[in-house]
Amino acid sequence: MNRIRQGWALAGRSWETLRDDRSLAAFPVLGGLSVLFLAAAFGIPAALNLKDHVSALGVILAALGLYAVSFAGVFFSVALAAAASQVLDGQNATVGSGLAVARTRIPQIAGWAGVVASVNLVIQALEARFSGIGALLLRGAQVAWGLVTFLAIPVIALEGLGPLATLRRSAALFRERWGEQVTGQVSIGLAVFLAAMLPAILVIVIGVAILGPVAPLGFVLIAIGVAALLVAIVLSNCLSQIFGVALYRYAARGEAGGPFASDELAAAVGRRS
Repeated sequence: MNRIRQGWALAGRSWETLRDDRSLAAFPVLGGLSVLFLAAAFGIPAALNLKDHVSALGVILAALGLYAVSFAGVFFSVALAAAASQVLDGQNATVGSGLAVARTRIPQIAGWAGVVASVNLVIQALEARFSGIGALLLRGAQVAWGLVTFLAIPVIALEGLGPLATLRRSAALFRERWGEQVTGQVSIGLAVFLAAMLPAILVIVIGVAILGPVAPLGFVLIAIGVAALLVAIVLSNCLSQIFGVALYRYAARGEAGGPFASDELAAAVGRRS
């Protein structure tokens, strides 16, 4: 129970950080738009080329698309982590300042994007082959990978390490400080789901239910629900990244900043027994 309370407390500190500098929310929005654009730019022609038969061009386009999407996601996540660290240092972070740091990490981002794209490709291939217990084991492996690499983005943003060094660094921090990393992520996800995602889903369901008798109101409710759901996704992404940066800074450097208290972070990153 103590771990769970700590997780909720740190989720609240992440929210305070975002509330103090709302420009942080711009990064997942920009990242999401970039991912959608790149997915369409590569995915549509790849799908057309692979519609009737497997073609070399289709496979190449699909592979390039997967890498481009991964690169965009990592790039804007690194920018967000850099800006969040600036906010925790008491600086006035901007979208430009976060992007400036990300631009200096292009080689590292490119390498990590390759790792992410490769892992995603392997997972997709395995998902097509396994079912039942095999699928459950694969899901467990995906969760483990997500936890082990949770601090990879802060490592790239604040240390500038390459892909293999980033993986080793993130994995080492996870092995030593795993407890709050798990409960904090769960707390953030649960808080956002209860406060924003669940109401948005309910509005969408109500809108769909009344489409027949009251079509205009139904469409309005669906639009409102979808918009709220997108905002909730952006919020969840921001809070998770902010939490990751704060956890990394204290675990790696012993630094606390912004609304995060030293004693809270000390309890969060204590070595597992």
